[in-house]
Amino acid sequence: MTRNCWKPFFVILADVCFVLAFGLNNALAHCDGMDRPVVKAAQRALGTGNVNLVLIWVQQSDEPEIRKAFEETLAVRKLSPAAGELADRYFFETLVRIHRAGEDAPYTGLKPAGGDLGPAIPGADKALEDRSIEQLLKLLSEAVQNGVREHFQSALAKSDYKENEVEAGQAYVKAYVEYIHYVERIYEAAKNPAAGHFAESGEK
Repeated sequence: MTRNCWKPFFVILADVCFVLAFGLNNALAHCDGMDRPVVKAAQRALGTGNVNLVLIWVQQSDEPEIRKAFEETLAVRKLSPAAGELADRYFFETLVRIHRAGEDAPYTGLKPAGGDLGPAIPGADKALEDRSIEQLLKLLSEAVQNGVREHFQSALAKSDYKENEVEAGQAYVKAYVEYIHYVERIYEAAKNPAAGHFAESGEK
């Protein structure tokens, strides 16, 4: 099969790169960062007094808690700039914590602005801003192709061993298992919906 024959297949699987090609932690940091959409929505809501701007980020059952925190924050903001800064931080933390809880993900604290999210998440955001998916599909499909090709070549290079070369055979099996699991994860990620958050490293 020629290299070009793989392209439609990888375009279909492009969305799995958020996990497979760019790692779990970047995806997790997307809603936790001070310069990411959840906190930005909170800043706009506090600046305009419009709580509806943040209610879209939580479940309906959590709206009363967010409304209460919002009103408390607006009240404290009037006391002094220092009090307002603390109140804002409290509201940001409350909103992100409840947002993550609604997605069955733990709250691990707000992350500083400017964190490295890799190319995938900013690319996904930019695709929505530009109302065009083409550059994102190119980025992701290339990453998937490169990842599969790397695992395939590693397994292939180790497959030509003699039956009594146990150590070489074990090296092949290791590369084979990694190759098969990588391909399997791509297929499962493409087939199943990507709702909610992915588990953090070490999280059960």
